[in-house]
Amino acid sequence: MPRLRILIVEDHESFRRLICSALQQRAAFQVIEEVSDGLDAVQKAQELQPDLILLDIGLPKLNGLEAGRRIREVSPDSRILFLSQESSADVVREALSLGALGYVLKSRAQTDLLPAIEAVLRGEHFVSTALEFRDGATARAPHRHEILFFSDEALLLDNFARVVGSALNTGNAAIVVATASHRESLAERLKKQGLDVGQSTQEGTYIAIDVAESLSRFMVNGLPDPFRFFAGISRVIEAAAKAASSKQPRVVVCGEGVAVLLAEGKRDAAIRLEQLSNEVAKTYDVDVLCAYPLNILQTVET
Repeated sequence: MPRLRILIVEDHESFRRLICSALQQRAAFQVIEEVSDGLDAVQKAQELQPDLILLDIGLPKLNGLEAGRRIREVSPDSRILFLSQESSADVVREALSLGALGYVLKSRAQTDLLPAIEAVLRGEHFVSTALEFRDGATARAPHRHEILFFSDEALLLDNFARVVGSALNTGNAAIVVATASHRESLAERLKKQGLDVGQSTQEGTYIAIDVAESLSRFMVNGLPDPFRFFAGISRVIEAAAKAASSKQPRVVVCGEGVAVLLAEGKRDAAIRLEQLSNEVAKTYDVDVLCAYPLNILQTVET
């Protein structure tokens, strides 16, 4: 049988390599080209007419949504599967409205990518389970536990600032567990957004915690202790929710504890902390954003 000819459009080299490696495990898949920006994606789609295009959204030169529109014109028979860290319902809706059959969150790539490709080849829609998909509409789940893959500190801080800023501007609360340098840089970004970080801290809607200190409180024999972890985080979440001014208080938690553990070579501890973070999101109905540097992505196991 002819092999499935795939074009990969992804600007982060490490993540692109990871996807290529996963696809190469299937003899029926052939990666015919890799590109890192939207303009090249349109050009290569027109030139190569691939069977399937894995398309990121946050691309340089031309974003993935606009690239998708142009690709539909120049390569109408190519099937498009979006692979992005963006989970906004509006963005997902727009991506699918372009004629794409699937949308996979990068945080779910290891579990969702191959099933998504199989569904798309059957002409079926596929949306990551972290998103609801009913009657052509998408929406965020009641709670979110997302992973941010970042290639540099600027990307990490920009995304933390976006999430925290959105929470504070809507009368909600935010908890950040990060290194001292990242907490300081994040505070500067929030101030540039017009937020009074000092006042938010005083009111209890913005809680910044040192990641090393936080880990020291619940690590036992090299692994996170569930009882200590939940005892500590529950107090902080409850305090933050109480301080929030919105009618239905929402708390977001941005952390880099998993990244710190992975950087120290503590892989089992990092996996366990990721699992506990997921339980926190479910138990307290909070939004959790965990940061993963791309250079250690290949050590993560879900």
